[in-house]
Amino acid sequence: MERRAFFIYIYPGKEAEYDTRHDEIWPEMERALTASGFTNYSLFRSGTTILGYVECVPTIAEANLAMGKTDVVKKWNEHMSDVIDMVKMQSAPVLEEVWHLNENR
Repeated sequence: MERRAFFIYIYPGKEAEYDTRHDEIWPEMERALTASGFTNYSLFRSGTTILGYVECVPTIAEANLAMGKTDVVKKWNEHMSDVIDMVKMQSAPVLEEVWHLNENR
């Protein structure tokens, strides 16, 4: 299992719309995420910056590859294109994990 944190940037004035679209997330999106290997996925918003956290099995690369093959991911990206600043996301920093508390040791 791998963990990753990442940033998403939304357009100013679209904060409420971003939240609403996630309140109404499509069941087929949730099923695709789970089937692709995303076992834990959280989003946190501060203004127009979203911090995402995911856990993937077996790896992030494999989960992303599987998700990319689904029909729903293209639909979702189109649905969110007026809310998420895809150009700004391309220059987002990569967050490397430096520490993790594992209660189950």
